[in-house]
Amino acid sequence: MYKLVILISELAQDSGFDERWPDFLVQAEHMPGLLRESTSHIAKQLHGDNPLHMIHEMYFDSLNAAAEALGSPAGQHAGNILHEITQGRVELFLADHNEDLLSNIQDHQNAADSAASAGDE
Repeated sequence: MYKLVILISELAQDSGFDERWPDFLVQAEHMPGLLRESTSHIAKQLHGDNPLHMIHEMYFDSLNAAAEALGSPAGQHAGNILHEITQGRVELFLADHNEDLLSNIQDHQNAADSAASAGDE
């Protein structure tokens, strides 16, 4: 799975971003191949020089599917809106996305602990 990661920098209070954000979403949600999306409003920045306002992620089956979505009319229109409402204070990344359930992580930890205990005997 691949995702488009959108990092939106802090903007001036009167930028109109929050009022125009739904315009972006309407277009972005029409991109072909979009599986799901998530939005994270930054509560507190712990480290870094680029204060962020928001992170938005859009998920696709493959890198090709993401590229096709971005190149589609809806993707192009969404990109234009995004650039306009962020005044260019945005960074975009395509990333290979992998995730694991906590139960799988715990199973791996338990297996490693068992192996370590067996080695101590």
